Amino acid sequence: MAIRELEGFTFKVKGWLSEEEFKEILEFSRYLGRDKGASVFKLDKAKMSRSGLTLRDVIGRLEKIEGVDREDLERLKGIAEEAYTISLELGPHNELLVKSRAYLKPFISELGLPLKYSRDLGCYKAMPMHYQLVKREFEAMGFRVVDRVFASHSERLPRKISFRGTLRDYQEEALDSWRKSGYRGVIVLPTGAGKTVVAIAGVAELSAWTLIVVYTKDHINQWIESFAKFTDAGDLVGAYYSEEKKLSPITVTTYQTAYRKIGYFSKYYRLLIFDEAHHIPAEKFKAIATSSPAPYRLGLSATIEREDGRHEEIFPLVGGVVYKTEPGELTRKGYLSPFIIKRVKVKLSPEEKKLYESLRRKYYRLAGSRSFEALLNDAKKGDETAIEALRIAAKMREAVQLSEAKMREVERIVKEELARGSKIIVFTQYRRQAEELSRRLGSMVLHGELDRAR
Repeated sequence: MAIRELEGFTFKVKGWLSEEEFKEILEFSRYLGRDKGASVFKLDKAKMSRSGLTLRDVIGRLEKIEGVDREDLERLKGIAEEAYTISLELGPHNELLVKSRAYLKPFISELGLPLKYSRDLGCYKAMPMHYQLVKREFEAMGFRVVDRVFASHSERLPRKISFRGTLRDYQEEALDSWRKSGYRGVIVLPTGAGKTVVAIAGVAELSAWTLIVVYTKDHINQWIESFAKFTDAGDLVGAYYSEEKKLSPITVTTYQTAYRKIGYFSKYYRLLIFDEAHHIPAEKFKAIATSSPAPYRLGLSATIEREDGRHEEIFPLVGGVVYKTEPGELTRKGYLSPFIIKRVKVKLSPEEKKLYESLRRKYYRLAGSRSFEALLNDAKKGDETAIEALRIAAKMREAVQLSEAKMREVERIVKEELARGSKIIVFTQYRRQAEELSRRLGSMVLHGELDRAR
């Protein structure tokens, strides 16, 4: 524990020491002689190290020896208190900084903390997402942590809000599982099962400044309306998006805005909620989670699994799946309407198949043996072949998703269901596909760019 005041530190022991006490003191110090009826010793860090003694161990031993000068002991305790102190704060580039006058490397190595020393900053640094881990581990080691990471006024909501809704049994279970997991983790519930309501109940319970990240502007409005319906939060809730930029104790924003502004948001929000959490593995959106020090995190999703397998990247950033229930289970309980999932396969036309195969050959020629993730990394570095390969991969997806055979099959299914008197909603991935189907079927089309009045 190397700080300047410890160098050359001497202390006195009045009177005479027993042989056993003298030998014990020599395990961590050197004897300098007698002075005015007292034995004088100088702390020896090399001896402390060989004996495996910390500064606190030394203080503990000296407290048991009756003749130790009390002023010397109190002075040593003051040095120890400072030595076992770290401060946490956010740096100029939103990095988590760990500052101390102590030599921290042995502790960092022992704990395996994700900290790196910065010569430019003169301290250790880490990604903000490791804030809770770093703080917890140093406190467990007995360090006093001076926490300057968050704005002082953002520790709690300005006032306690009340949740006015009634949770269903599975929603109560989901909230309780998140609570027991230290207010971290992912809740997976089917569409229509009330994920938003569970999250709002969690916000009311935790009463922490909260940043909610959603996918579209419409989702912002839905969340704000839900807070008005289920709580008395009132003006504590605001949106930060486009022309409306209100930093509120409970702020709802989009993934795109959060990515651009996370350095600004990070010092305020202790609870971070990701709606449609399966979007997090996208490189830009992942940065929201890594650049936030929020100790409390909640991911919401109906389909957490991703076809590319990258859903595993969500868990270190938000927490594991703390609760999951399937649509069938909620249907049996009467919470969701009965449904049937039926997969209908279609074939590409000869022209579409020819186009797809041509694109596929170009893709593999450019990608070589690189995985899709490797292509993403190379594209970020400016690799032109990787960038072109990703463009072609997007065209391949479009060739399949926008195939004429799919359009005709949708028309057939809709006409059959209309003949049965069914009410129908058709979901598509692409706006132009939705507009074309609307034209063919003579139906209404809805997408995010439409005015709400329509």
